[in-house]
Amino acid sequence: MTTVMVTGGAGYIGSHAVLALRAAGFDVVVYDNLSRGFADALTGEAFRGVPLVQADVGDRKTVQETVRRYGVQAVMHFAALAQVAESVAQPALYFRNNTVQGLELVEALLDSGVNLFIFSSTAAVYGEPAVVPIPEDHPTRPTNPYGMSKLSFEFVLESLARARGLRYVSLRYFNVAGADPQGRAGERHDPETHLIPRVLRAAAGDQPVEIFGTDYPTPDGTCIRDYIHVTDLIDAHLLALRALLTSTEAFTRVYNLGSEKGYSVREIVAAAEKVVGKPLTIRELPRRPGDPAMLVASSARIRQELGWQPRLGLDAILATAWAWEKRRPGAARRTRDAES
Repeated sequence: MTTVMVTGGAGYIGSHAVLALRAAGFDVVVYDNLSRGFADALTGEAFRGVPLVQADVGDRKTVQETVRRYGVQAVMHFAALAQVAESVAQPALYFRNNTVQGLELVEALLDSGVNLFIFSSTAAVYGEPAVVPIPEDHPTRPTNPYGMSKLSFEFVLESLARARGLRYVSLRYFNVAGADPQGRAGERHDPETHLIPRVLRAAAGDQPVEIFGTDYPTPDGTCIRDYIHVTDLIDAHLLALRALLTSTEAFTRVYNLGSEKGYSVREIVAAAEKVVGKPLTIRELPRRPGDPAMLVASSARIRQELGWQPRLGLDAILATAWAWEKRRPGAARRTRDAES
């Protein structure tokens, strides 16, 4: 049985990957320093028996000990810092964590005989798009250090594939949202910077929804993003893993993951109002630095090559996210108060 190490497995997307990998019959070990993840995200029957190694991905000795102890054969790498505004304020932190420590991780894996790697990349590598929807061969011109740190690591992977036989898939996410339909995992960041959970938390606490920037060159002046349900996103990771495991030749691929449909911030707020059953107050604020006006994916490549097909649209994203928000620790009382 194949054992997969999930870095950042105590985080939002990583915890969903753990669920899907176990359901598919893989053994899993989570590797997370818990700087942004939560150990209690791995509690409950669905996570029973999953070991957690608490360490930095740049800790070569612990990476190699983990590979040996658990017989790791492949890695899904989710561990990263991912706040655009924070990256603008602290670029060195992002390059050190996302690029330099990532290099340490991959070299430690290769030195241990592990050459199958799936990377959690981002649409932020494209910057302001020249064409929409954005294909994978679009020029990469990140507008913020977060996107540049991820793109830099993609170059690391490409170089190590040529030099050392690394076989990898880099998955460029557009906006991931929603929660496990069975309620076993959901989105949780501290602080929360992603739009949909921010909108739903505002609704639960009867607070205004903050919109950053209303003067973008879009139909309603707010940013447009492509939203993909976290369950569909993880399905793509499993397809990528199986492709790596079954390919008999050098395998390096870059794929976009998105729904190929964009929604503005105002459209998301309007859709959320239908889910929560009440109007929401909006507070308009200046743009955040480094935010492109529009990011919408072309996912044709992964559809054609791996047969990936997203199944859950915006309604499911909002419904599962709202169900999770009402169950989230500390949220139940605020939700009851907001609904009374």
